[in-house]
Amino acid sequence: MSNFKEELRKVKAFAFDVDGVLSSHILTLHPSGEPMRTVNIKDGYALQLAVRKDYPVAVITGGNTEAVKKRFVSLGIKDIYLASSDKKKDFARFLARHDLHASSVLYMGDDLPDYEVMNMVGFPTCPADAVVEIKQIARYISNLNGGDGCVRDIIEQVLRLHNKWMDGDAFNW
Repeated sequence: MSNFKEELRKVKAFAFDVDGVLSSHILTLHPSGEPMRTVNIKDGYALQLAVRKDYPVAVITGGNTEAVKKRFVSLGIKDIYLASSDKKKDFARFLARHDLHASSVLYMGDDLPDYEVMNMVGFPTCPADAVVEIKQIARYISNLNGGDGCVRDIIEQVLRLHNKWMDGDAFNW
């Protein structure tokens, strides 16, 4: 089996869960009952850079709030699947839209709703605080928790391997 850095070179696209990956697994509830998430600004920087470098990026989440959609649209992400009750179907839509094969996609998830998609992709990853079943199938486990920069961690590794991290347009939003 090859080492994971060799496998990262094959990544052409990214897909991420939100709760527990792009935000912590702890949610504050607004008085209206809507969950309020905290996101990591460094994850956001890496996401928008990946988009600017022409990597297809998807967000696939069971959550359904306008704030989540607004955040990821502001980063240039066009493939946002909210209220995803079947992540496999939404992942298949993402693949078809970009003419991708699942083997070229990196997916980061943290809990059981991510399990099936993680078994489909070429490079399944997870944050340090993912559930045990997800850790067992992950090819890479970040040393960072969800919401604490785990997305930046893996995007940065891929872009560095592709020589797209520290180039001329990396220094602005």
